[in-house]
Amino acid sequence: MSDSDTSAVRPPAASPPPAPPGPAAPAPSPAQRLQRLLHAHAILGPATVLVIAVAAFSLVADNFLLPGNISLILQQTAVVGTLAVGQTLIILTAGIDLSVGAVMVLCSMVMARASAEAGLPGPVALLAGFACGTACGLLNGALVTRLNLPPFIVTLGAMNIYFALNLWISRSETVRGTDMSPLLLWTGEVFRIGQTSVTYGSVLMLVLVAAVAYTLKMTAWGRHVYATGDDAEAARLSGIRTKRVLLSVYILAGLIYAVGAWVLIGRVGSASPQAGLTENLDSITAVVLGGTSLFGGRGLVAGTLIGALIVGICRNGLSLAGVEVLWQNFAVGVLVIMAVSLDQWIRRAKA
Repeated sequence: MSDSDTSAVRPPAASPPPAPPGPAAPAPSPAQRLQRLLHAHAILGPATVLVIAVAAFSLVADNFLLPGNISLILQQTAVVGTLAVGQTLIILTAGIDLSVGAVMVLCSMVMARASAEAGLPGPVALLAGFACGTACGLLNGALVTRLNLPPFIVTLGAMNIYFALNLWISRSETVRGTDMSPLLLWTGEVFRIGQTSVTYGSVLMLVLVAAVAYTLKMTAWGRHVYATGDDAEAARLSGIRTKRVLLSVYILAGLIYAVGAWVLIGRVGSASPQAGLTENLDSITAVVLGGTSLFGGRGLVAGTLIGALIVGICRNGLSLAGVEVLWQNFAVGVLVIMAVSLDQWIRRAKA
């Protein structure tokens, strides 16, 4: 018998014994389950905070849930909510805009002066304000993308520039609503839903939220915004023109701030160079409370709307409770720190 024949009848080698099973993975704790739930559903946290805030202030102040007070909250939220939509776009790209309030006030003064002093028709004055906001966004975006400057530094410097231009254009004088075109005051007009009065500025904010949310979710540009904010270098290597995306984000944000200026004029019935002093903090607070990460790439515009409502409810509820304005600002600052801490904790969730 040949060697080949003997190898053909050789019995197969025995397989190695199976390795002993390792220790079972420990079950996630309640905190870990909550962490993963909030990571998977970004809007769940803001919605829960909103419900808690409404319940708490309705117990503290008897008149909190009255139709007149609800109408006041909606009017106050319209300005912050509009600005927060633009701020959301910036923060989604891992940036931040400290010039929000300055751009808004500058645009409001351009609209008001163009109508009251230059005598331009309402639509032309409105377009002048929109052009001003777009130009401010273009300048911010160009400094960030062309000179590679940090958004924090760019918008901090731009804030002072825009406030100086605002004082120069306005001559530190308020423009009365009676001197302006009715179109500029249209956002302050109201209609009634039951016993609650709703301004057209609030409706404009909701339309803006819906339009931007649809754009971010359903278009390639929206996906590029998220990708750029999540990892700009990886997005660039995958073929996304990240600098162009960033520039478009800042331009669109500037235009949205101009819409916020229109809402502001209707809200107060005039154009004041001293308006919007707290809008920077409130807009950032609304975005972060709404679940958008300050580190970019994660967030929803719908959550920003909820965050704006939380800010409006907190300021209104504290005011009804007799809390001084300085402590209201203190509370908003605490909310910002808590929201950022929560975001950091959620981002550490394991898939």
